[in-house]
Amino acid sequence: MSERNIRVEPIDRRAVEDQEVEIVERKGIGHPDSICDGIAEAVAGALAREYIDRVGKVLHFNTDETQLVAGEAAPAFGGGEVVDPIYLLIVGRATKHYEGQTIPAETIALKAAREYLESEIPQLEYGEDVVVDVKLGEGSGDLQEVFGEDEVSVPMANDTSFGVGHAPLSETEEIVLNAERRLTGEFAEENPYLGPDVKIMGKREDDQIDVTVAAAMVDEHVADMDEYVEAVDSVREYVEAVAAEYTDREVNVYVNTADDYEEGSIYLTVTGTSAEQGDDGSVGRGNRANGLITPNRSMSMEATSGKNPVNHIGKIYNLLSTEIAEQVVAEVDGIRDLRVRLLSQIGRPIDQPHVADVHVVTDEGVALEDVEADIEAIVDEELANVTEVTRRVIEGELTTF
Repeated sequence: MSERNIRVEPIDRRAVEDQEVEIVERKGIGHPDSICDGIAEAVAGALAREYIDRVGKVLHFNTDETQLVAGEAAPAFGGGEVVDPIYLLIVGRATKHYEGQTIPAETIALKAAREYLESEIPQLEYGEDVVVDVKLGEGSGDLQEVFGEDEVSVPMANDTSFGVGHAPLSETEEIVLNAERRLTGEFAEENPYLGPDVKIMGKREDDQIDVTVAAAMVDEHVADMDEYVEAVDSVREYVEAVAAEYTDREVNVYVNTADDYEEGSIYLTVTGTSAEQGDDGSVGRGNRANGLITPNRSMSMEATSGKNPVNHIGKIYNLLSTEIAEQVVAEVDGIRDLRVRLLSQIGRPIDQPHVADVHVVTDEGVALEDVEADIEAIVDEELANVTEVTRRVIEGELTTF
């Protein structure tokens, strides 16, 4: 029996897939909230790697308060212009002085932000369409000390907080997650009229799934209204095809439902994101650590992006609980729905949560007692290897939104 406080019990609801109504949302990579998440996480990774290069370990920082103030644009068929640039402020704390070294944390942050935007949202001209600023205060001494215990291999939790994960994804969740990723990936590569700001809402009532897509179109690649209508139709057909890979249920796809063709009111943008025109953004207001917003399931309100990956529980436990849930479902047969909640207590080693709480819905004919020991063994092993989450985050292997 493990010394860790691991509890396994029946879940207090029906499996999500068996509920009559399910709602799932994903804010795409170019959504203002996701832009903040992406930059905050890019800066966090850059700082962590720089600290390791310079002093051999990660020093205290967090950049999870990044904010975006929307600009103003004048889109037009064939190409409009940004009138007032987007303003993005990287806010947080960072260690700038350590054992006689000065570390240029704000310069590192600006470079990471520029590289992220150029890679993920190339339509935004850095310094013209978007202006990036940075204000990083010094890390507080008591938290810095958490990172200074050289003989301690497992860090102490920086906070009393919790993370939540679940598996397997429902059909509706799979559709919403993969439709956005593939639209802004392979589809956009072939069809440059689609911008990176694609928000998808899935609703399942019984066996009917409605998928509502808000897709920002890039004006430079749309010559007139006919081409815009063709673009909207192409997006709808593509999402219908993606959905068919994940479900046999009836699926209806709706794209840019606020458009009014008669009035000429359509979702046309200069840069491919609503951030250019009145839509502000903040870290942590969008997708949870598994890339989705899921009101049918328990969620943590913690922002995962931008937090320090060494001992910030709002990051580590949200990622780890998701990993545990996926691992259990992959290795243990007979599980229909699973939720993992990890609670820390400030000052305790992060591999020793205050409680690791696992709730399970088993398949028909499978008793919880049949799988309980296997579940507990996986949870115990994943917690023992918690520092792997830190390594994988720093190396960019894990996504946080």
